[in-house]
Amino acid sequence: MKTENGKWKTVRLGDICILEKGQQIDTSLLDNSKPYRYINGGIKESGYYDDFNTSGESVLISEGGASCGYINYVNENFWCGCHCYRLHDIKLFPKYLFHALKANQQRIMALRTGSAMPNIQKSTIQKFELKIQEDTETQKQIAAQLDKCTQIIAKHKQMLQKYDTLIKSRFIEMFGDEPTENGKWKVEKLEELCKIITDGTHQPPKFTTSGIPFLFVSNIAGNKITYETEKFISEETYTELYKRTPIETGDILLSTVGSYGHPAIVETDKKFLFQRHIAYLKPKVELLNSVYFQSALLSPLGQKQIEERVKGIAQKTLNLSEIRKITIPVPPLELQNDFAAFVQQIDKSEFAVQKSLEKAETLYKSLMQQYFG
Repeated sequence: MKTENGKWKTVRLGDICILEKGQQIDTSLLDNSKPYRYINGGIKESGYYDDFNTSGESVLISEGGASCGYINYVNENFWCGCHCYRLHDIKLFPKYLFHALKANQQRIMALRTGSAMPNIQKSTIQKFELKIQEDTETQKQIAAQLDKCTQIIAKHKQMLQKYDTLIKSRFIEMFGDEPTENGKWKVEKLEELCKIITDGTHQPPKFTTSGIPFLFVSNIAGNKITYETEKFISEETYTELYKRTPIETGDILLSTVGSYGHPAIVETDKKFLFQRHIAYLKPKVELLNSVYFQSALLSPLGQKQIEERVKGIAQKTLNLSEIRKITIPVPPLELQNDFAAFVQQIDKSEFAVQKSLEKAETLYKSLMQQYFG
């Protein structure tokens, strides 16, 4: 250890705690009715087990697999699996150490080796250095502030999930869980309900350092369009490519590769274009309200058809020819508009919560930077 200014010191992880891998079990014995969580990564439980090997406050670092390098904090009896390092005999306030490691998440993930099955060697993570506050009371105060902030963030996220659930429930209430079975609505293929079904440009355009945003699948993964991107195109390139996808407010973008099956409504007249892994659907406005259209694609019936129509193993893809065959019920436009009005009211509340969430996340990042650099 080296003291820096009387308040801070730089330590190696192996000097302030003992790192020990968890134990492997027969995962066929896992059952949700059993009492103890089984955690085999740094993120969440993988099931429930009838015994535990860890109790009390525990900080975990995922040792291998897809979650390799992620940090978790658990304060209960649980079974720690073989792909976790459990940190015990900690010489700091445990929750403070958790936040300190979270602040260094990217640095820890950079220690991963291997590609097929990434892992972090024990000898490597033991040498990992982090800057900490020496005073225990200060550690507790910092941890309490960050805990309060993360609780607010979690509460806002739960509220957004409830709004999403409310919209889905309203859709089922108005149109049924299996609308095709109630015989009320005419069922049509998307190729009959849309003026255009195509996808983004197949050739990578000439990118510029600024200009008109060029979007990727990640920009619609949350069923809403986000415009944060590092890729831009010129006005000239936009004018040429726009002929293929004449984007207007109310059109639908649908992800087709990787995180497929996510529909997002074009809600503004902001200029942008997108890659070929995003399908472009221009609904016939005399038949479909865009808000209803999106919810129909997100409904159990819509998602079931999407799952049945994806092709490929290594990289599942929803082809345009399959999108055209998807069917949805077509209720009277007046009823669709009533549903859209309900969704718009929910969206107003959701917008306010989203803004509060963004403020809380910004504060959390600011505090993490202040306390851990």
